[in-house]
Amino acid sequence: MFDRRSMLANSLFAGAASALPAAALAEVPLPGDDLYARNEDAYWATLRKQFLIPAGVVNLNNGTVGSSPRPVLKAIYDSYELTEQMMQPEPEGYPIWGYGPWTEFRAPFAQLMGARVDQMAVLRNATEANNVVAGGFDMKPGDEVLISDEEHGSGEQPWMLRAKRYGIVVKKFNLPKPALTPADILNRINDAITPKTRIIFVSHISTNSGLILPAKEIAALARSKGIISAFDGAHAAGMLKVDLNEIGCDIYTGSMHKWLFATKGTGFLFVRDKGVMERLWPTTVTGGWDAPARDVDRYSQIGSSNIPAMMGLLAAIKLANSIGIERIEKRHRVLADYLHSEMMKRGSKDLTSPDPAMRCAIATVDMAPVQMHELMDWMWANHRIRVRGGAPSRIRLSTPYYLEKADIDRFLDRFDAFRKMKGIA
Repeated sequence: MFDRRSMLANSLFAGAASALPAAALAEVPLPGDDLYARNEDAYWATLRKQFLIPAGVVNLNNGTVGSSPRPVLKAIYDSYELTEQMMQPEPEGYPIWGYGPWTEFRAPFAQLMGARVDQMAVLRNATEANNVVAGGFDMKPGDEVLISDEEHGSGEQPWMLRAKRYGIVVKKFNLPKPALTPADILNRINDAITPKTRIIFVSHISTNSGLILPAKEIAALARSKGIISAFDGAHAAGMLKVDLNEIGCDIYTGSMHKWLFATKGTGFLFVRDKGVMERLWPTTVTGGWDAPARDVDRYSQIGSSNIPAMMGLLAAIKLANSIGIERIEKRHRVLADYLHSEMMKRGSKDLTSPDPAMRCAIATVDMAPVQMHELMDWMWANHRIRVRGGAPSRIRLSTPYYLEKADIDRFLDRFDAFRKMKGIA
């Protein structure tokens, strides 16, 4: 039964939702390179206008989900309007498109990620891609997968299911907290490898700490021992420059809805070559899954699908390219380094790395004795600041490029006020 409060909340949400399309479709000019050359802060402040997040809201939890900007939303809305007219020229050209090769969507994203189109499949999220890897990789009972102790549930649990159902072995190594050098990580992986290790599956960027693992070196270590290397790159696309073929990994998964700001429900799977594909069975199949001429696009065959989501993805890629991924990465690092430094000054314990090269747009700290969930609720309820973390005192701080230094300072000021309120020095 609805009470008065819930009815009011629903009516307010309905009003906001009805106003959303007009606001999202309102075109706001993008800043030019000339503005960046003259005033970088003004450039990023202008880009902030592409996002519908109200001016009073500070989002330090982009690590969970990004906010799709106006060009992405417009592409989605326009595509729905076009496809749902059912006026496609072919008699069976219905707006479902889940059976074709999707080259027009795979190719631009592959180029962004330093891959070829025949290596890239577009899926719905990193969870789906990780399940393809864990459920489809050719293993027998007793074979081992090596993962870290900081894998996201969607990276860890598909392997746990495989272990419970089919008898493979999930072996974990502990990431250093914080990591001081890449060698710290490589040595732990090397020490955990056994003659039964068949695949190393680790995050490129840890969802818990924001630590950037030495992916190229891990891939080389795996290759030297005849082991498949696979990375969960849920945080990498759109956060920093990635060249998958330069990294040299065998498999790479991820999402586009975080740092690339693409449509929710867009993810990807990279498979290096046909030799690796022969060891990775599709887990969702329809006609053509075993066609000899098909490459990695067979992992995209999920049946009826959502073409407007893919049009939003294209718009997100176009926006990222118009800004420049190197410029985006630089901005991410500047913001995160500033926030990390300020939290260190306040006595927090670093859980990512003191080496700026080993982090980008996420910094995680332990701020004991502050209770994370109490802080998180207080920040949002009273100041419209989103943060994320874990019990008891771990806080993960994300810095999307559209943030301004004033947003970070506002969080820091409120953080100091919270500690004072709690009597914490």
